[in-house]
Order: sequence, then C-alpha cells, then structure tokens
Amino acid sequence: MSFDSQRRLYKCDRLFFIGEAVLAYLYTVLSLTVSFQMMRGKTIIVTGANSGIGKATTVGLLRRGGRVIMACRDMKRTEEAAQEIRLETGPDSGELLIKYLDLASLKSVHSFCEDIIKEEPRIDVLINNAGIYQCPYTRTEDGFEMQFGVNHLGHFLLTNLLLDLLKRSAPSRVVVVSSKLYKYGEIDFDDLSSERRYDKAFAYGRSKLANLLFTCELARRLEGTGVVVNALTPGIVRTNLGRHVNIPFLARPLWELASRAFFKSPEEGAQTSVYLACSPDVEEVQGKCFADCQEQKLLPKATDQDVARKLWDISEVMVGVTM
Repeated sequence: MSFDSQRRLYKCDRLFFIGEAVLAYLYTVLSLTVSFQMMRGKTIIVTGANSGIGKATTVGLLRRGGRVIMACRDMKRTEEAAQEIRLETGPDSGELLIKYLDLASLKSVHSFCEDIIKEEPRIDVLINNAGIYQCPYTRTEDGFEMQFGVNHLGHFLLTNLLLDLLKRSAPSRVVVVSSKLYKYGEIDFDDLSSERRYDKAFAYGRSKLANLLFTCELARRLEGTGVVVNALTPGIVRTNLGRHVNIPFLARPLWELASRAFFKSPEEGAQTSVYLACSPDVEEVQGKCFADCQEQKLLPKATDQDVARKLWDISEVMVGVTM
C-alpha cells in the first residue's frame, strides 16, 4: 500500500472514530435527558446511601432528576457524603434529603417508616441497598445475628411497613441488592440467629439468599398491584463493605493493587441498581434477578417458593408484624 493510500485510510479511520465518539456522546446526552425526565418528581429511598454502591446509586438518581432520601445510621458520615454528592451533581440535579435509619433496630425501622408515611405523599422507588459483610458474631438490638438481622430482617420490616404507600404510589418499584455469594448460603430454619454455630462467610451468604427468597415471595404477593420488585447482584466492588475481612499487613499493598485492577468501581457497581430503579425496560418485570443490567439465572434454592413462603412467615414472627 502506498503512503498516500495509508494516509487516506488513516484519515478515514480518524473520521470514523470522531464520528463514533460524537454519536456516543449524543447517545449519552439523549439517554441522560430521557432518564432525567423520567425521574423528575419521583421520590426514591436508598438505604446505606452514604458510601459505596449506595452513594453511587444516589448520585446516579440525582443526576436523573430524582428526589433521593438517604436512609442511614451514621448521621455525621451521611452529612459529609451528602455535601460531597451535592458538589458532584451540581445545582441542576434532583433534591437530596437525609433521614436516620438503623436497620439493626426494629424500633428505628418503625420510627423511620412512621415519619415517611406522615411526611411523604408518595414513594416511587425503595432501594434496599445497605448491608453488613462478614462481621464478627454480634447481635442486633433485638437479639438477631447481625448479618441476618440487618441484611434481611431490617429490610423485610422496612419494605412491609412502606408497602401500602408504595401501592398507593403505583407504578412503583422495590429494588433488592443481593450478592452472588448467596450460592454459599443455606436457610437453616432451626438456627436463623446462628446460636448453635456461626461462620461469618456462611452467615453472609445466608442473608443474601434470604434477600432473593424475599424478592421471590414479595413478587408473588405484589402481582396486580402496580408495584414491581426485582433483585440484583452487583459483583465484586471496591467499597468499605469488606472492612471486617482480615488481610495480612504485608499482603495489603497487593490486595489494594488487585482490587483496583479487577474490582468494579462503586459507580460501575451501582449501574444495575439505577437501571432497575428507572429503566422502562423493566417496568413490568417481576421477581427477577439482574447482574450488569441483564437478567441472570439463579440456583433453584433462590427461587424455591415453599422455602420463600416459610421464610416470609417466620420473618413476620421475628419482626412482630403480619402483612
């Protein structure tokens, strides 16, 4: 090939690249505009919104014009996170509010929901995002094993107490953040609070399996109400969720390097949460689980309807409500 031919080909490739970049930019702007209009005036609750995936989810929904309520336990950290989010999203984004919620306390969940029902005329999206990962054996205020109590029971009560408001706000959505580690969990109905045996990794897997079974049963109960519920597994994300994992001191630099190379950023991890909260593609999808904005197939134990119903019934007894 002659030099002139190579130059012409280079120019064509360059023009193609520039055109592709322009089209990609226009597509992004158009998508953001459509999404902005879609979430304008909608109220979204995000639990655990002051860090990690929850914070990135909040940013994504604010940029789309949503009115986001950050439901968190640590008010100091939440105020700081809210200031950072406001600076990042700018004055043209949606409205941001913060409210105290401790999912390790049934009393706190009741108090939070009473305030929401009294103050908010509607809730369009509830995102059950907060979670505890592989913590040492501890109990919630009400005596439940911490991971099962926060990751499952706290959100179970929260969702049920807000369910009437969600139904009145229909079409509305519930988004449940689970984990692929559900595969390593089992539901032991004789030892849900790990009084006989505690393995922190097993307990986390069980709580995430409970999230999926909760989604399965809630979807069945919500048929025909205009409220859709779906779950997601965000993948391995660089967050502070793994603060209880013991990494040897000498291995920490290697761990940090590996996490930056192979783990998702919080923004990447939040994409499926944002997708399930606002995409028209899933407005009639019920009781499914997604990863990377695509529906994924679950193991049979995560969709076992008999186990899901039994877990629901026992969870009602544990949190003291009947729905």
